[in-house]
Amino acid sequence: MLWSLVKILLFVAAIAGLTYGAGWLMESDGGVMITVAGVEYTLGPLQAVIALVVFVVLCWVLFKLVSLLVAVLKFLNGDDTAISRYFDRNREKKGYQALADGLLALASGEGATAIDKARKAERYLGKPELTNLLTAQAAEMAGDRKKATEVYKKLLADDSTRFVGVRGLMKQTLSEGKTDAALKLAKTAFALKPRHEETQDTLLKLQAETGDWAGARKTLGAKLQHGSLPRDVHKRRDAVLALSEAKDILDEEASVEAREKAIEANKLSPDLIPAAVMAARGYIAQGKARNAARLLQKTWAVQPHPDLAAAYAEVAPDETAAARLKRFKALVKGTQDHAESKMLMAELNIAAEDFPEARRALGDLYETNPTTRSLTIMAAIERGEGARDAVVKGWLARALTAPRGPQWVCDKCHHIHAHWAPVCENCHAFDTLSWTAPPESEVRSATGVEMLPLIVGALEDQSEEGDDEDAPIDAEIVEEADIVEVVTEVDDETLAPEATPSVQPGFVEK
Repeated sequence: MLWSLVKILLFVAAIAGLTYGAGWLMESDGGVMITVAGVEYTLGPLQAVIALVVFVVLCWVLFKLVSLLVAVLKFLNGDDTAISRYFDRNREKKGYQALADGLLALASGEGATAIDKARKAERYLGKPELTNLLTAQAAEMAGDRKKATEVYKKLLADDSTRFVGVRGLMKQTLSEGKTDAALKLAKTAFALKPRHEETQDTLLKLQAETGDWAGARKTLGAKLQHGSLPRDVHKRRDAVLALSEAKDILDEEASVEAREKAIEANKLSPDLIPAAVMAARGYIAQGKARNAARLLQKTWAVQPHPDLAAAYAEVAPDETAAARLKRFKALVKGTQDHAESKMLMAELNIAAEDFPEARRALGDLYETNPTTRSLTIMAAIERGEGARDAVVKGWLARALTAPRGPQWVCDKCHHIHAHWAPVCENCHAFDTLSWTAPPESEVRSATGVEMLPLIVGALEDQSEEGDDEDAPIDAEIVEEADIVEVVTEVDDETLAPEATPSVQPGFVEK
């Protein structure tokens, strides 16, 4: 508001000044005399001022006309002028508009339109470092892989776009399943931009898939150095890589190096079960049974696992069943309520032929967490205590349809593995296997094995009712009994007490 008032006052003052000046010039005496071609022109003071202003304007117009003429001559000669810059600005405007339209078409999934817009932008802008990338991505979207490859190769010629070209070629070779070529390109991309997180992950994944554990450890160290990986996650994955490296060395029969790598992996991640097992066996091979036992006890306290129990049994392979039972109590101390500890102690008591104690050790696990292993242990206990075959077969029939319990399951794709591996064999994800119960399928089997417990129950009822040898036998029950025997294939000697192994925990499941 104040500034508007000031501007009005300044305008009024200017008009007043001009009016006063014009009046003063009109009242002044004298003037200006100009002689042109012998003719004299006399101008008054006001007329002289007006003539001077007109003369200045004409000179300015003449100067502009001369400048325009010079610019036209330079333009025709190909030099940079205001006229050429004007046309260049128009071309740039059209080019950037075409580039923007191409990006919108690419985001909308219109590959062919994006290619046309990119071609138009290239014609107007002449900047391949911008338009080639759009063309490559649009060609990929349109399914023209050949054109995309050609454009990515063009990007390799410029330092500013070399990484983009290498990354594009790497993704193409990955989609085509060319692992070796993709690995080389990933290494090149990593050398160009070591901080690029996607490149780090791709290189690490490819190195793990191809078994380049030493290279993968270097890449993992780079991820930690550049801040793209938390320290605790790096420590865990470095342990996985060290363990994998130890396994490869073990395959090459370099046992000393393998033991060192396994012990290193265990120190990096004490809860990594395969590392603990391999390190313990390394200690056993060195005659350090106490170190092996202490290591396995520490890992068991974190995560009880059958492989740990098997390695713990190898510490003293020649001990009696009673001595082993006593020694294993130190292993399960503190984890007595864990399902793995209950089944382990039940198996050891079966090996010692103490079946009532085996039943007490197992508790109600067969009801609260029925698995193939716990139900099979119950079958062994029943056989050891002298139960009828129908009862034993009933437990085995239930075991056929029961869940398998914890297994090595990929957290990403839920694929089940028989043994631990650093890379999932299904989705090729790195360090995703965990010892857990896989999700149960809602689809029931069509094989009819769910009826086995009912069939065995019918057999048991029949045996209880028919103590009389002359009692009639139902033909369907006889046929169903044959089915049970064929499916379960139970050998009388399999679960006999005298044939029970006394060395390997988990024998019933196996």
